[in-house]
Amino acid sequence: MQTAVHQSSILKLEGVKKYFPIKGGILKRVQGHVKAVENVTLEVYEGESLGIVGESGCGKSTLGRTVLGLEEVTNGKIFFQNQELQNLSNRERLPFKKQMQMIFQDPYASLNPRQRIGDALEEVFVMHTKLSGKERKAKVIELLQEVGLKEEHYDRYPHEFSGGQRQRIGIARAIALNPSVIICDEAVSALDVSVQAQVLKLLKNLQSKYGLTYLFISHDLGVVRYFCDRVMVMYLGNTAELASAKQLYENPLHPYTKALLSSIPRPKVGGNRDRIRLQGEIPNPANPPSGCAFHTRCPLASDVCKQVKPEWRDMGENHFVACHHVEKENEHQ
Repeated sequence: MQTAVHQSSILKLEGVKKYFPIKGGILKRVQGHVKAVENVTLEVYEGESLGIVGESGCGKSTLGRTVLGLEEVTNGKIFFQNQELQNLSNRERLPFKKQMQMIFQDPYASLNPRQRIGDALEEVFVMHTKLSGKERKAKVIELLQEVGLKEEHYDRYPHEFSGGQRQRIGIARAIALNPSVIICDEAVSALDVSVQAQVLKLLKNLQSKYGLTYLFISHDLGVVRYFCDRVMVMYLGNTAELASAKQLYENPLHPYTKALLSSIPRPKVGGNRDRIRLQGEIPNPANPPSGCAFHTRCPLASDVCKQVKPEWRDMGENHFVACHHVEKENEHQ
């Protein structure tokens, strides 16, 4: 795991919420909302890799898309380089959009199968620069070489590449405009393990070279431990815990984090490995539980958990957790 240089905050979220309306009936009236992201407050430091983890449906990808502007914020504020983005017009936001890019989970779905790779990458420069055709082609070839591809790949189509090569193309497109922040949405989950290692090494090299900041969304806790400086755990749209990767993996405080980490495959000789098995299903985000969102599955849940939402507490060394019974949980260790 690399060490981030926390010079300053580059991205800040204050009470960010993202709700999706549920419409029904003949008139398609709003009958409720899916609360995908619920009151997330977060500060991202320049040059770090921040992992965002949690079960499927916890809201981590929606949070990434909301930060990028692909989804509108329902409530709350997003600041990029101390500039609040919500109050800006589309034209005013354009320079900030260039500074934040995304690498998608499925590299093939994010490419036009009828378009040559060179043309697809050139589109970025057509839309955002005044470079000539010759200059654009030179920039694209430079990008391809930057991510480990060759000049001859310029004229090929997406189906002529392997999954790892297509993800390299996605990375090339993400870095084309020299962004400051890149959101990696399950960027290596569709790749073989050996290819994952190559792509992660490429991302680290690019970060070192250009000072990039990553929001690394993933369900692979092993990859997150290797790649990220800090890790935020989400559950049902809420933040459960936030700490450095070392602190989180060696001393998890939230019962949900403990259960997640216990699910990481680890060979153990001479017996069964201890694993925390959560009972029940994740609640419906359209009708979330009162109080702590995790109380319906938590082994430590009490009456206060059912009634009062836990506060976001700093337990020391910038290790934050939202749980009423952190002290009680530590006594059981």
